[in-house]
Amino acid sequence: MLSINPKMLARLDELEEDLTARRKRAIEEDWRGEVEGLDLTLTFLRGKREQARRFERTGPVTLDVPAVPHQKPKLTQG
Repeated sequence: MLSINPKMLARLDELEEDLTARRKRAIEEDWRGEVEGLDLTLTFLRGKREQARRFERTGPVTLDVPAVPHQKPKLTQG
């Protein structure tokens, strides 16, 4: 899954402004398919913005590699 760097929040705001303007024009021109596509894109953009804001508040999650306990070699009888 693509994660957005919180430093890019301002860029997401710019993208939303552009998409909103394009949506307004699509409504004025009665481009229904375009309006639907822009609505979907705006939904995804807003979701990514919220994800970036949550990440900004919580910070990265460290996923450590679990330690494997040292095992003694088994002795074979023979």
